[in-house]
Amino acid sequence: MRHLIRRTAQTLRLYRFLGSRNANPLRSQLYYTSVVASQTGASSGLYGFDHLKCPKGFQRFVDDAIERSGELVAYISGLPSSAEIIRAMDEISDTVCSVVDSAELCRHTHPDREFIEEANKASMRINEYLHYLNTNHSLYDAIRKAEQEKHLLTEEAQRAAHYLRVDFERGGIHLSADKLDRVNQLNIEIAQLCREFNENIIVDPGSVDIFPSSRIPKSLHHLLKPSYHSSSVSTKAPLLHRDTRKEKGFRITTDPHSVSSVLQLAADDEVRKMVYVQGNSVPHANLGILDKLIAARHELAQIMGSRSYAEFAVKPNMASSPAVVMSFLNEISKMIRPRADEEFKKIRDFKIEKCGIKCGDLEPWDEAYYTSLMKSSTYDLDSAVVASYFPLPQCIEGLKVLVESLFGATFRSIPLASGESWHEDVLKLSLHHPEEGDLGYLYLDLYSRKGKYPGCAHFAIKGGRRISETEYQLPVVALVCNFSGSCNPSSVRLNHWELETLFHEFGHALHSLLSRTDYQHFSGTRVVLDLAETPSNLFEYFAWDYRVLKTFARHYSTGEIIPEKLVESMQGARKMFAATELQRQIFYASIDQTLFAEQPSLPRDTSSIVADLKNQYTSWKHVEGTHWQTRFSHLLNYGAGYYSYLYAKCFAATIWQKLCQEDPLSLTTGTALRTRLLQHGGAREPACLLKDLIGEGMLRNCDGGIVPDLTSLCDEMKLGEAF
Repeated sequence: MRHLIRRTAQTLRLYRFLGSRNANPLRSQLYYTSVVASQTGASSGLYGFDHLKCPKGFQRFVDDAIERSGELVAYISGLPSSAEIIRAMDEISDTVCSVVDSAELCRHTHPDREFIEEANKASMRINEYLHYLNTNHSLYDAIRKAEQEKHLLTEEAQRAAHYLRVDFERGGIHLSADKLDRVNQLNIEIAQLCREFNENIIVDPGSVDIFPSSRIPKSLHHLLKPSYHSSSVSTKAPLLHRDTRKEKGFRITTDPHSVSSVLQLAADDEVRKMVYVQGNSVPHANLGILDKLIAARHELAQIMGSRSYAEFAVKPNMASSPAVVMSFLNEISKMIRPRADEEFKKIRDFKIEKCGIKCGDLEPWDEAYYTSLMKSSTYDLDSAVVASYFPLPQCIEGLKVLVESLFGATFRSIPLASGESWHEDVLKLSLHHPEEGDLGYLYLDLYSRKGKYPGCAHFAIKGGRRISETEYQLPVVALVCNFSGSCNPSSVRLNHWELETLFHEFGHALHSLLSRTDYQHFSGTRVVLDLAETPSNLFEYFAWDYRVLKTFARHYSTGEIIPEKLVESMQGARKMFAATELQRQIFYASIDQTLFAEQPSLPRDTSSIVADLKNQYTSWKHVEGTHWQTRFSHLLNYGAGYYSYLYAKCFAATIWQKLCQEDPLSLTTGTALRTRLLQHGGAREPACLLKDLIGEGMLRNCDGGIVPDLTSLCDEMKLGEAF
């Protein structure tokens, strides 16, 4: 699934008080040393941590984190000044979470099985230690003392004290011993279920064999593996004399990327159906895991005094309650339903036009194929022609141009030290400002490979924080994607959807890199969940603006700048089925809310819930026997929080129209984005950040919560106008 921030459910829920998960400040110089080492050819450990020069180094990494954290716990137990309590708590978080983040990135991207296994062990060990920290009454008492003495703290420290105390209590520290013990058991169970769910998606992607090979268009052959079976050429000859030949076909691995490609490009509707059904029916094991996850989270929420996990999860966010979320989802659903129904009718009519009156109903596996044909025929678009203007190296250059224009900063390539990288394709960049120096470091791991995390994501490795009046710990992040299409990475060309994804994840990375908070607890994407996706959604707009695209989008062979008419056609095609796509996001968010809502006395299976919601919130029918939710990994990471994408879509539309649209490459625009939004991370109230950036009109109050204003999104989609 695209657009995934690496903020795992177990991190958000188990490690309450720990804030952002980043490196020990006492070891922060190790990372600086690794930068120097990379320039001198000296060796370093994985991600710049000297401990991680070999897989077994994860053991020592955990040992040192626990040892240093123990020293800090003892210090805090002596109740030093309130400011020192907050600072020491942040250092504990920084120390322990360097292990959590490194293990998380390693588990998802490292090609060496031994590294992955040791990262798994480290993750489990540090999780156990985090339970001890989360239930430590000496730390809790110290935080309460600091919050009571808030007049002695800076505004950001006051906010940190408040949220640390709340997070402790959301971890159950105030409960009786038996209830707290059960909360810890449930958290361990939830973490394990999330891990199994994700692993099943990787190890059991499913497959379909298609014969003969001629049923698959040549444009898909590079994604597939040849498959063979025996076929008899003659059925009249005696058995011993029959001519048996090997017929060639293709085995389609039904991972999300391959499914998407086949559904869009395969003309054979039976092939599309087989791929759709199989791709939405694996992994079967996740049906049981999802049931257990829902039950465990519901029990956890009830112990914590909430009626549902959704109520427990949404309470700290701007929305504040599931009722506010569902009110928002129903409002936006009602707003776009007429347009979505009209789009559905147009697709159905187009299918009839192409196939004849006997072609049957419009099926879910028809959507991508026919909408792609409609876009191509209406706007004379060829996806291969579009991709020819987006060689991946040039797209990376485009990100550099954008950063320099908006923020006056440059990305500089840094040679990797021996042992620092996990794969030869990984690139390392520093974000450098001519007056401020280096602002942070970015690893790019962009190419698809076997065993790698299958989606696109932003992983934190280290968050920014102030160490002293003169020292600042620089943020370090990794941007992970899975772009494919060539044996030679330098010749990979992106379709525009992939370019948009790259810009989306880059928005997350910039949020981290440009953050300048005193505490890593608030660094970068460490904001309330329903604000977290706003910068990433905003940066998608830059990937559609011709003034931005012409700075880097050049034909891979001729060097021709992408024609403006082609971009206008792309923009027109984008808008053709915008309501259908928005409706899909509402459907996803409604699944997330419903599965984690108050549980009925008679449990229902998740597939019937998904089927009902699809009928309620979309124009499309559910295919019996499929269970798409077993691949919906956002149920883990954004449990009851997927609505955040729709919040972000509304916020981003307003920011783009009111701040960026007039001049998207303006330093003035970039300065406003940086100083009023990005640099603050989670150190200020999200509503205040948005109002400071745009002014009134961004937000609306709703039943004690906050929802986005829909005006800009309506204007963008031209709702109310003739279709």
